[in-house]
Amino acid sequence: MSKKLYVGNLPYSMTDDELRDTFSKAGTVEEAAVLKDPTGRSRGFGFVTMDDEGAQKAIETLNEQDMGGRKLVVNEARPKTDRPRRSFGGGGGFGGGRGGYGGGGGYDRGSY
Repeated sequence: MSKKLYVGNLPYSMTDDELRDTFSKAGTVEEAAVLKDPTGRSRGFGFVTMDDEGAQKAIETLNEQDMGGRKLVVNEARPKTDRPRRSFGGGGGFGGGRGGYGGGGGYDRGSY
């Protein structure tokens, strides 16, 4: 069976072939891809698919390895649904929950 590895903090100059060559030292690489933005520039991470044994060896030998002045991050890739969602605040809105313009006064005018 094969495993897909996430490879982060790649040098921006790294190509798919260079990624494949780097990981082939740990085992048989089935697929290697550096992800790129719409302009074709590397996004600084990629994925490598390799056999279980090679994947484990790659994690042990290449994680935190210096490459092009950057420490690689190598771990088992997780499906998007397994990752925690990012929260960018939430709720909010204009004027808050009560009041806003001309809302009901801010204190009780009754007797003491």
